[in-house]
Amino acid sequence: MKMKCLFRETRRPTIYRRAGVLISTLTVAMMPSIANAADSKSDANFYGNFNLRYESVSQENLLPDADALTLRARLGYITETVNGFSAVIEGEATVELIDDFSVPPAGVRPGEYSVIADPESEEIDQAYVKYSAKGFTAKAGRQVLTLDGHRFVGHVGWRQDRQTFDGVVVNYMPSDKLTLNASYIAKRNRIFADEADLDSEDIILNTSYKTSLGKLTGYAYLLEVDNSVPNSLDTYGISLSGSKTAGDTKLLYTAELATQETNDLFDTEYLFLEGGAVLNGITAKLGYELLGSDNGQKGFNTPLATLHKFNGWADQFLVTPNAGLEDIYLSVAGKVAGGKWLATVHKFSADESLNGADDLGDEINLQYTRKISEKIVGGAKLAVYSAGDAVFSKVDTDKFWLWASLKF
Repeated sequence: MKMKCLFRETRRPTIYRRAGVLISTLTVAMMPSIANAADSKSDANFYGNFNLRYESVSQENLLPDADALTLRARLGYITETVNGFSAVIEGEATVELIDDFSVPPAGVRPGEYSVIADPESEEIDQAYVKYSAKGFTAKAGRQVLTLDGHRFVGHVGWRQDRQTFDGVVVNYMPSDKLTLNASYIAKRNRIFADEADLDSEDIILNTSYKTSLGKLTGYAYLLEVDNSVPNSLDTYGISLSGSKTAGDTKLLYTAELATQETNDLFDTEYLFLEGGAVLNGITAKLGYELLGSDNGQKGFNTPLATLHKFNGWADQFLVTPNAGLEDIYLSVAGKVAGGKWLATVHKFSADESLNGADDLGDEINLQYTRKISEKIVGGAKLAVYSAGDAVFSKVDTDKFWLWASLKF
């Protein structure tokens, strides 16, 4: 795999100069009072999280570089359980400390800078009633919902305003091997503040069974935004994920296949294959993911997913191109200096060529995270995307993040 130069001479260098400055800025920003709060005791029914993050985006286009320093606070309360019933109420707010960025879906400075999807917002993040009894759980209200590694249904927790759903979620475990999930979603509370939330009529069905080979899962995700424009997106799939031990090595494997129908007009396919190994504290994975295309007219999409987790952190493929997407990647992870590191290389191509072109570029991702104290975690990561064939209208993109998060 031929990768392009990591740091291009034509790229504006501000993203790298600012990284050093922001390291000291964020360190000072985690004030002693916050550290003291992490060590103090609080009512067990209360919980919270503060996340301070710097993000910088540099792209080879006409937009100025983007810089964001945002602070997100999330505070919640869990009631006691009475006769199987309990409730959760949780508020969330994000403030902009540096606001040189755009969030077009939220109407925030559109076209002025490159995009960083962390608009200022205040909202009820979760508010639901829960009932549990003998392997049965039902939750009604606004809530987090994640399934199977977030590939199809996730909370987009990387963004400051995470994704939640209004609806009813039912989970039933008749045995320690079988799990049944069924959900109805009436509203998608997305990551762009209230302005971009969507009313929906989504049905989520997911069943898993633990076998000797691993976890076998079957699902049907029937999605539709509640408006006058046809937009049905029906996905049916099956996956198997497991591990085996061979001497000192742990072998990892996953296979998944799905089909998708859009508006009863387009049919696309999804294929995911991943193999890996864990040896001496090092985890290595080689994967192939195909989000197929219907003759270059429509690509396979997963609009409820935690998309930042997949196909590169530069977020170039949050919406699958009509020509589809093939992602071949290699990741290696381990521990050093009391923290965790991760490095991933992606090679992207189109499922269907466009005017004889199919190169969608390549990307390098690097990350390091470490506990600062018992309840504070810090991290830094970098994404370097190199565009492929010009016909796909992608541009070279560098992104850098530095953050510290407190949970209590």
